[in-house]
Amino acid sequence: MKTVINQKIHVGVDTGKYQLDIYLRPLDIYFTVPNDEKGIAEAINQLKQYPVERIVIEATGRLEMPFIMACANSKLPFVIANPIHIKRFAGAIGQRAKTDKLDAQLIAHYGEVIKPALSQLKPATMQVMSDLVARRNQLLVMQTMEKNRLQSLPKSLSMTIKPILTAFKHQILKIEKKLVELIESCPEYQKKNTILQSMTGIGKIAAASIISNLPELGYVTGKQASSLVGVAPMNRESGRYKGQRRIQGGRHQVRTVLYMAMLSAIQSNPVFKDTYQRLVGAGKPKKVAIIACIRKMVVILNSMLRDEVMWEAPKA
Repeated sequence: MKTVINQKIHVGVDTGKYQLDIYLRPLDIYFTVPNDEKGIAEAINQLKQYPVERIVIEATGRLEMPFIMACANSKLPFVIANPIHIKRFAGAIGQRAKTDKLDAQLIAHYGEVIKPALSQLKPATMQVMSDLVARRNQLLVMQTMEKNRLQSLPKSLSMTIKPILTAFKHQILKIEKKLVELIESCPEYQKKNTILQSMTGIGKIAAASIISNLPELGYVTGKQASSLVGVAPMNRESGRYKGQRRIQGGRHQVRTVLYMAMLSAIQSNPVFKDTYQRLVGAGKPKKVAIIACIRKMVVILNSMLRDEVMWEAPKA
């Protein structure tokens, strides 16, 4: 046991939809657990028996979040690693074979050699951020309804509406302030937020919505990202029937926020302004053109987060 205590133990976790493959280096201990509440609890109990220096897990989006939350609650040191960095490490050491066990070993080896900084991610905060964005949207809808009533009702009743509008304004500002505080509480959120807001048209609310409701962004393909948001057109064909392609599914909350962001972007961002005007000029309905621009925005943002680069508008 003294030998174990003196060793610096690095854990690699390969995440699957139904299973977690876990490898402890240099102890050469390997085990698997189901990727569910019971399996994660079992894994945490086993890992607590060792003086773990860091637990490294690839960022896939949502699949790893329950395990990460369990690590955070148990105060175990964890690293959410960029899959691209691990892939490059595998190339550097010449590892090409792939199995679940080999992947877990590779991730542990990466942790031992590269020693990536521990993550300070607060997974529970993501849910709070998501709830705040949803509540802000609700308040905006009610605010718009009251503004419409202000225009249609007699002026004698305006004083019954103005105090309500003031209250809505104050609550919306409080929510926005809280979102900023939550982002600033975590360096990883700050980094994502800076990259996202570097794109003209993406503001603090859109960035907060992406961070909390679309954690996969940066770790999936552009097509997958579009599907997650629900802006990828789906074919509607059966036999001789060929219907118009439509968007469906996806995460409506982030899609709604990005729709509003795009209304701003097509006014201020030349890339999306040109795309929108070209599509409308080609006869596309305005709403279809906006959705196409959102799809392009999601693909670009996905690449920016993946490569950790800031937005650069094409030079004229």
